[in-house]
Amino acid sequence: EVQLVESGGGMVQPGGSLKLSCAASGFSFSDHDITWVRQAPGKGPEWVSTINTGGATTYYAPTVKGRFSISRDNAKNTVYLQMNSLKFEDTALYHCMRGSSWSGDYWGQGTQVTVSS
Repeated sequence: EVQLVESGGGMVQPGGSLKLSCAASGFSFSDHDITWVRQAPGKGPEWVSTINTGGATTYYAPTVKGRFSISRDNAKNTVYLQMNSLKFEDTALYHCMRGSSWSGDYWGQGTQVTVSS
């Protein structure tokens, strides 16, 4: 079965950093784009970033560009999201998803990121 498991979330002060991981199994990982989305309480999902199959092409939402960096290690079936200069508005449940923002078909359970002073 397809599985995506996020980890690395936690509480951090504004300006701090976190690195999220998305461990995948049950499918040919290197054949799929991977996307990070986030959802704050009471709000719908928000696209954050996408990385293509080989990792050479990346995309970022304007709100995180320059602060976040997505990468992948296909040998480990893992995608990462390095999050720097965190802001209050980054607080959300972060999910990884198989595919692009429009073609995604499987989500993980998510990992909580809370930015608070």
